[in-house]
Amino acid sequence: MLQNNPLLAQLKQQIRTTTPRAEGVIKATDKGFGFLETDDGQSYFVPPPAMKQVLHGDRVQATIHENGDKTSVEPDALLEPGLTRFIARVQKREGRLAVVPDHPSIKNVLKSRIKNSLDEASIGDGDWVVSRLVRHPLKENDRGFFAQIDELVAKADDPAVPWRVTLARHALEQECPDAGSEWPLLDEGLERKDLTAEPFFTIDGEKTRDMDDALRIEPREDGGWRLTVAIADPTAYVEEGHVADLEARTRAFTVYLPGQNVTMLPEQLADDLCSLWEGQDRPVLACSLEVEADGSLGDYRFFAATARSHAKLAYDRVSDWIEGQGDWAPADEIAPQLKALREMTEARSAWRSEHALVFKDRPDYVFELDRAGNVLNVRTEQRRIANRMIEESMIAANACCADLLAEKVGHGIFNVHRAFEPEKAEAAHEFLTGQEIEVEIEALSELPRYKELKRALENRDDAWLDARLRRFQGFTSMSARPGPHFGLGLAAYATWTSPIRKYGDMVNHRLIKRVLKGEQAPAEATLALTEQLTERRRLNRMAERDVKDWLYVRYLTPAAEAQEAFEAEIIAINRGGMRVRLTANGATAFVPAPMIHSDRDKVIIDDKEGRIQVEGEERYKLGDAIRVALIEAREETRSLVARPAV
Repeated sequence: MLQNNPLLAQLKQQIRTTTPRAEGVIKATDKGFGFLETDDGQSYFVPPPAMKQVLHGDRVQATIHENGDKTSVEPDALLEPGLTRFIARVQKREGRLAVVPDHPSIKNVLKSRIKNSLDEASIGDGDWVVSRLVRHPLKENDRGFFAQIDELVAKADDPAVPWRVTLARHALEQECPDAGSEWPLLDEGLERKDLTAEPFFTIDGEKTRDMDDALRIEPREDGGWRLTVAIADPTAYVEEGHVADLEARTRAFTVYLPGQNVTMLPEQLADDLCSLWEGQDRPVLACSLEVEADGSLGDYRFFAATARSHAKLAYDRVSDWIEGQGDWAPADEIAPQLKALREMTEARSAWRSEHALVFKDRPDYVFELDRAGNVLNVRTEQRRIANRMIEESMIAANACCADLLAEKVGHGIFNVHRAFEPEKAEAAHEFLTGQEIEVEIEALSELPRYKELKRALENRDDAWLDARLRRFQGFTSMSARPGPHFGLGLAAYATWTSPIRKYGDMVNHRLIKRVLKGEQAPAEATLALTEQLTERRRLNRMAERDVKDWLYVRYLTPAAEAQEAFEAEIIAINRGGMRVRLTANGATAFVPAPMIHSDRDKVIIDDKEGRIQVEGEERYKLGDAIRVALIEAREETRSLVARPAV
């Protein structure tokens, strides 16, 4: 075969070493051509014939061709495929089988075969499948693209397609775990305090079933409050190493999607035996903590207990009652506690504003669905006083957990957040200096000085500055060792208040119990575990976003057909246009540059600065409020397209 000729291979290698070359990632366009984007910011044109040998996202080496004042590249070596495992739709044409990747920038129809264990007759045209790319034209001895169908995800007419396809895309579990039906309480050698007579209560959403936390609060005679946080105790049922524990470790989190939850623990535990239902005795891990009148935290004590919730309350009803609205009222044993909790919340919030950091309140957008998965409405839920009451209580309890683990164990599962990625700190400092914000670069990595900077920035109340600065900021990660949480402004933060839905919290529960029993702590969590927890949290958030994008497109299709206008905020600007978030429902839409002005040459987009000029004058910038009209709802890419509204 000529393809296997060693002389030909040698000749190709000689050509590669003597001609100009580039390495980068392929970016496809919908016009047949593409670009090779290099790591140093260079962009090379890839002509249509050469694009037939690559896919969007491929990392390749390419030969640079100069033709007068025009430069192009021809990819000739595959370094890393952009497509490996992927979601696709089946095409069956005259007995021939192919798949089309479900990707907004990949339109290729790939010849396919079906995995031997699958029944080809069960897979029809338009069905959703998991596929794997097994041949690529730039691989040695491969003449073209070829894929294998490994799994049927959903039939074309399945109403659950948005959920099933999204979970499959991110390789997340489709169903809740099943790990048996017998769950006796373990003999852990712990003495449990009887708190069943104490009037604990829960505050959650109306439909919440997996209730992790119950509260009890008492004003102190000398000022301040004593808050007791009782947390569901799944490790009282699930022994480390049990099949349910190993499955929870793999899943890491409960996945919350509109209209569907996929639990981390078996439903019998998550929604029943562990959940703090009203009137039911439950094993708990508790923390009694002192909150001073100024909102600072005092002494705390962890202990095992048995507790009973005396009231299942809902956020909106509690908020209405505190604000003097509606006709609902809590029981006499609960009402004084809610008032005390509100007072403690205001004190804690004020203390954190001065000594730590407080997030800005953003609304939640809740999908109301019918049984078929159709969106009936998207409801805006503001973070009201009852939400803040629970939030402040959990932050205080988690701060105590971080302190206990750091002092008594030396390790655990900590949430660590650096304000700025180390490699971006210098660029962030340069940006701040350009905005006449004088700050030493060390202040970006030292928590006390960062808190001062953050408060100064918040006092500016500059939406563009906030949005622009986010480009340099880091993400929260899981760590086995204590570390600062810059977002909260705390020296360390470790959650234990959601063990039904977070595996890291189960790990921390077991460590706290070891402290209570005076046992030696085990070896710290491996890097592999903390990285897995971080990655699974990222995948869960992406899955939630993807399902919402799909549902938004379906919900807003009539609005796009009518070109309905909405108030919005500019949240991102790139070379192709700007992305906005609709204030009324939280959906995001893209405004392409051609929609900004009929003459594209009159639009100058500075994506690094987050500004757009039209006819020489600045018209838009990050953080701006803008009015847009929807013009397209594209279900095939789950995207909304808009234009500025007059």
